[in-house]
Amino acid sequence: MNGIIGIAGVVTLLLLVGGGLGLARRDQFSAKWLFAAVGLVIINDVMLTRGYGALPELLPASAWNWQGKILALAATLVIAALPAFGWRRSGLTIRQAQGSLPRCLPVALLYCLFFAGLAYILPNDPPTTETVAFQLTMPGIEEEAFYRGILLLALDRAFLARWRFLGVDWGWGALLSSALFGLAHAFGYAHGSFSFDPLTMALTALPALIAVWLRLRTGSVLIPIVLHNIGNLLALFA
Repeated sequence: MNGIIGIAGVVTLLLLVGGGLGLARRDQFSAKWLFAAVGLVIINDVMLTRGYGALPELLPASAWNWQGKILALAATLVIAALPAFGWRRSGLTIRQAQGSLPRCLPVALLYCLFFAGLAYILPNDPPTTETVAFQLTMPGIEEEAFYRGILLLALDRAFLARWRFLGVDWGWGALLSSALFGLAHAFGYAHGSFSFDPLTMALTALPALIAVWLRLRTGSVLIPIVLHNIGNLLALFA
């Protein structure tokens, strides 16, 4: 029940903020796509939690949520294959925008330095083999495909206004998807009340914005996936 209340809080915030933005610019707003984004957030959470525990646990007991991540990734891939989304429009392609890679290198370095610095400040215990295997695969693949893939696409269609900054066209979708990524790590419900950790929000939402820039610049989630997993690795060993 805590998980259901927690995700209800997240989608309520999305509807309130998104609805307010939409009312401010009705000519550049699609309520249909905002509700689609809400549906995506709910589906992703249901898959990650195995239907809030209703689905059987098919994989061996583990410290990491392999099954939830696999289910969430499968749902993302199915949705991306729908005509309303499309693999390439969702960024699920290895093709990079022409000339984008050289300009992405300094940003990629900044991303890696961010996580190396974070690991230096907040060191971890020596990781297990399973921890390394998980962090090198599932978080980057599943989260980037969802947050910088189909969710970003849905929110960009909900809010059509754009502004040019740092060589890419930003929209409210970029900011909202990054905020939702931060909330997924920093916001929850337990023991009868909601909780929010501002530091966790900052440490997740800020690199999410870098990942969004890379996604918009290259047209693909490939580099964000690779850097996400490298960042996780640096956090383990730095």
